[in-house]
Amino acid sequence: MRVDATSPAIDLSLNNGKDTPQVQVQSENRQVIQAARTVNASNSLGQNELTFYLDPSTRRAIIKIVNRETHEVVEQIPSEVVLRLAKTLKAPG
Repeated sequence: MRVDATSPAIDLSLNNGKDTPQVQVQSENRQVIQAARTVNASNSLGQNELTFYLDPSTRRAIIKIVNRETHEVVEQIPSEVVLRLAKTLKAPG
C-alpha cells in the first residue's frame, strides 16, 4: 500500500465505546500510516519513501523503505526472515 494523501482511511467499526484488540490494532495502523505520510511529505528520505501494508499471511503491519524511482525495497521492518518465522510458528503443528 502506498502511503499518501489518496490512501483510504481504515474503517473502524464501533463497539459501544470499548476498544477491542482489533480496534486497537487498527488505531495503531492508522497512526503508522499518518507517521509515514508525514515522513514522505517532509522528503527527509530523499529519493526513498515509506510504504505500509498488512502481510496477508501473518496480518502484521509491514513498513518498507522503497526507492521512488526504481521501486527497489531498501529496507523492510520486520524483515522477511521474521515474517517467515512468524508464519512457521503460526502454522499448526
